[in-house]
Amino acid sequence: MFLSALELRNIIESSFLPRRCQCTLTPDLSMTIKVYSDGATDQLDLCKTGIDAKQLNGSREINDLIAGLRSDIDHRTHLQTLHPDRKAL
Repeated sequence: MFLSALELRNIIESSFLPRRCQCTLTPDLSMTIKVYSDGATDQLDLCKTGIDAKQLNGSREINDLIAGLRSDIDHRTHLQTLHPDRKAL
């Protein structure tokens, strides 16, 4: 990992603005990312655990991670639009 944990967290969390994003790292560099629907609520749009931050060696890997998370959020949002009666998919 070429960035400090604080720098990595800042890059990831700010990439989801205006949504609220919380990124946590364990001492072994396992990452959990939570993305909320907006800054005011605790409605969770995505929770991804077990991300190996040691694999985030450059901007390409970080961008790929963020793009994948955004795609997951878009997919979940689309499914919830198709099936509004379901709470969690």
